[in-house]
Amino acid sequence: MSMIIGGQPAGQGAAVAAADLIKESNTKNFMHDVIEPSRQQPVIVDFWAPWCGPCKQLGPALEKVVKQAGGKVRMVKINVDENQQLAQQMRIQSIPAVFAFVNGQPVDGFMGALPESQLKQFVDRLGGQGSMAEEIEAAVADGRAAVEAGDLQTASEIFAQVLQVDREHAGAIAGLARCQILAGDLENAQATLALVPPAKANDPEILSVMAQLEMALNPVDVSETGTLKAQIERDPDDFQARLDLAVLLNGANERAEATDQLIYIIRKMRSWNDEAARKQLVKFFEAWGPKDEFTLAGRRKLSSVLFS
Repeated sequence: MSMIIGGQPAGQGAAVAAADLIKESNTKNFMHDVIEPSRQQPVIVDFWAPWCGPCKQLGPALEKVVKQAGGKVRMVKINVDENQQLAQQMRIQSIPAVFAFVNGQPVDGFMGALPESQLKQFVDRLGGQGSMAEEIEAAVADGRAAVEAGDLQTASEIFAQVLQVDREHAGAIAGLARCQILAGDLENAQATLALVPPAKANDPEILSVMAQLEMALNPVDVSETGTLKAQIERDPDDFQARLDLAVLLNGANERAEATDQLIYIIRKMRSWNDEAARKQLVKFFEAWGPKDEFTLAGRRKLSSVLFS
């Protein structure tokens, strides 16, 4: 377990030139202005628009606090009207939206205007993360590996330790909740997921664990599998039977066959029941996780149907 997280950063960004401390950027220069510099020191990204009243309140206040931090963090401003594709990629649903990047990854953030005192806490907390980011991410990776190895106790301890340092770390929250779900402790899993801050509600790991929890809270009775298969043999276009069967198959961890049942419906009649098959398949993907082999295979199948 590659933890103990602690210590203070050595003022790695103190020498940042004032001209580079706060700048405007765009989609084209996002890698140069945000991702790459964040490997050296934390970068705060403020997504705003000229018509947004709260943005006009937040922007100057955040700039003031960043300047007062003495070079521990940088700030980049992105106009969402001029960079809509980037805003979509970041899943921004309302502005102002602020994200903090460390080592190329978003590690913190919030939405809406905050008072200056809270902005200072946010920047101070972020300024202290620069030197710890690698330790935190390495610890979360160790936790995920422990989950895969079936060592839920070790994984839980790692994720809990990370949350003592960064209580809003999406990966650690998701990891701890996943351990609790696998252990059958659904009540504590719900309590853990209640810690998710609004700015990270759409994190892929969080969405995946929330979908897993929903399925765990609503277990399926697989005893009807044979009956549904018989119905489909009699009528291959019995879409409701196929949808119901897909849910049961997923409950039995037969993911590939569950995917195929829904793909059949989408191919034959995508609009059936307000696109119920496509929506169910997306729920499966969220529960399985974005990097799961069945998610990746299922997305390829879905794309071939939708775009053929």
